[in-house]
Amino acid sequence: MAELFSKKVKLRHFYVFCLLLLFCLGCLNSTARPTKAATSPKLALAQIYQQNEPLDQYWVSEKLDGVRAYWDGEKLISRQGNQYHAPAWFTVNLPTIPLDGELWIKRGSFEQLVSTVRKIEPIDSEWRQVKYMIFDLPTSSKTFTHRLAELKANLIIQNNAHIQLIQQYKVTDHTELQAKLDHVIKLDGEGLMLHRGDSLYRAGRSSDILKVKTYQDAEAIVIAHLPGKGKYKGMLGSILVEMPDGKRFKIGGGFKDSERKTPPKVGTQITYKYFGLTRKGIPKFASFLRIRKFKE
Repeated sequence: MAELFSKKVKLRHFYVFCLLLLFCLGCLNSTARPTKAATSPKLALAQIYQQNEPLDQYWVSEKLDGVRAYWDGEKLISRQGNQYHAPAWFTVNLPTIPLDGELWIKRGSFEQLVSTVRKIEPIDSEWRQVKYMIFDLPTSSKTFTHRLAELKANLIIQNNAHIQLIQQYKVTDHTELQAKLDHVIKLDGEGLMLHRGDSLYRAGRSSDILKVKTYQDAEAIVIAHLPGKGKYKGMLGSILVEMPDGKRFKIGGGFKDSERKTPPKVGTQITYKYFGLTRKGIPKFASFLRIRKFKE
């Protein structure tokens, strides 16, 4: 009888453990990723600036280290079609027409931003630091210059510090553009964006939008850890990564000591920066930037 009672107690404890485990997994899942929307928005995407563009035809703005956010008139959606669960007060004064922009906190706050916007249950105190930086009207049939004027004239931003237009300005040549870029980099910014004034809004990558950076960045998958030597003995020396096209190369720079002690796991997607490609298509002077924990 005592043995039967003991078995029942153990079984009851097992059931309680399973219920707690399912509850915890449910809680983790509630903040793991934004809700998937029906379809991904068709967005205009940038190419790389090659120094041979007629700069007087472009508007210039800062490239923000935030996440792309498409307002469909009812909700904010990422590039991948995931919904950002912003508090009601955050979107209440946005128009019913679509907008293209970026959720952003400040320079160097990408990880903080991602932590905030991923949550299905938004935290007001966190979202109070977020701004929706708007730069386009995706469904307008006008040129970018006219779309910009329309945004300035009609967007309700009074008493809404979290709704802002990205500042757009003109430069005359590459020297002036480089000076603007150097200034932004000194302030820990990412770079600049160029938007052709006479362009219509069209989905996909084109020279209508160009990004200007001191370096390029891309994603790769960690394939292996390679041991360090000298002062890095017992820690990570470099990682072997694989590009989407199957090419593999090593990245040994850009890691903090804490990251060398606990490096990105094999199979993790990371973002790295580089300065051009070799003749074989391998990134030059590649260095680690961050683990890519979030897909927009």
